[in-house]
Amino acid sequence: MYSFEPTEEQNMLTEAINRYATKDLRPAGCEAEEKGEFPKKLLNKGWDLGLTQAIIPEAYGGFGDRSAVTGVLAMEELAYGDLTLAFAISSPNLFTLPILLAGSEPQKHEYLPKIASGAWQPYTAALIEHSFDFDPMALKTIARQTGDQFILNGHKVFVPFVNEAESLIIYATLDDQTQGFIVQKDSPGITISTQQDKLMGLNALPLYQVKLEDVKVPVSNRLGGPSGHEFMSILASMRIGQAAAAVGVARAAFEYSRDYAKEREAFGVKIAQKQAIAFMLAEMGTEIEAVRLITWEAAWKLDTDKDDACVSAYYASVAAIDMALMVTDRAVQILGGHGYIREHPVEMWLRDGRGFGMFTGLVMV
Repeated sequence: MYSFEPTEEQNMLTEAINRYATKDLRPAGCEAEEKGEFPKKLLNKGWDLGLTQAIIPEAYGGFGDRSAVTGVLAMEELAYGDLTLAFAISSPNLFTLPILLAGSEPQKHEYLPKIASGAWQPYTAALIEHSFDFDPMALKTIARQTGDQFILNGHKVFVPFVNEAESLIIYATLDDQTQGFIVQKDSPGITISTQQDKLMGLNALPLYQVKLEDVKVPVSNRLGGPSGHEFMSILASMRIGQAAAAVGVARAAFEYSRDYAKEREAFGVKIAQKQAIAFMLAEMGTEIEAVRLITWEAAWKLDTDKDDACVSAYYASVAAIDMALMVTDRAVQILGGHGYIREHPVEMWLRDGRGFGMFTGLVMV
């Protein structure tokens, strides 16, 4: 059975990320959301923490080996600071991890050293589609093979940083299976829309729509090479990343509302002493702890190649979606009228919390 105690290295990492999240990301998050502009000066500082470089083995220019458990610990702390900035800093993982997990040796040697050796770069991936019945295992973007190339047709939404990226992974259905394809942004047939705006949340994250019209991709650019790859481990990594981010946002909302309740007085007593508020806080804290443990277990199963790892990742993501909305909504309730104004960050966390149902594909650990 796995241990509930992080290693010394993991504790050092989470402490470093927590300092960065609280001193840099949290103060910048609300202003970035208001302006709809991402503070790029924070990218390199976040990149210097080495989160992506640490998952790339030395053979490909990195200095570590991938650990899903370490990844969820790191993502929780980043999202605790600010969800939008956490997604932005970790967006290269959307490209790096699939290649690491499922790429062919030529693909690994071509891309991973460039990612590990440089500064933050806008690598990305396109999974989400604009459909009410969106299912990562039944994508409407279609790939068909013609000779020594694949032809892609479809429409992707919420693709981060694709306007700046040179390369991205596009997921499509091929022979009833979800497969990834490494595509150059300037390939004929790719149309990138103007930045998506007027969203409920994540307004500082550059998100775009990508249309694919007969985009030609060499067979060698199929993730894993001509024979392809298994998608479920990639999807599981996305789901536990999503769950870890939800825990971080919920934890931020819980702690803020708890501290507010300890200071705010009504009718001569602190509102934290009111039974209704105390019960709400107790349930919020319980749900956060429960989802955190489910997420850790799913990550541990991924690291140890357990047969039910993908099922556990699904359970973690489903539980996290409900938990994040419940906790952030109650944080707003605890603050009362103050929770509805932008002077306090709980209204932003509620908007972020509401979005976790559609965040699969925006984060990966």
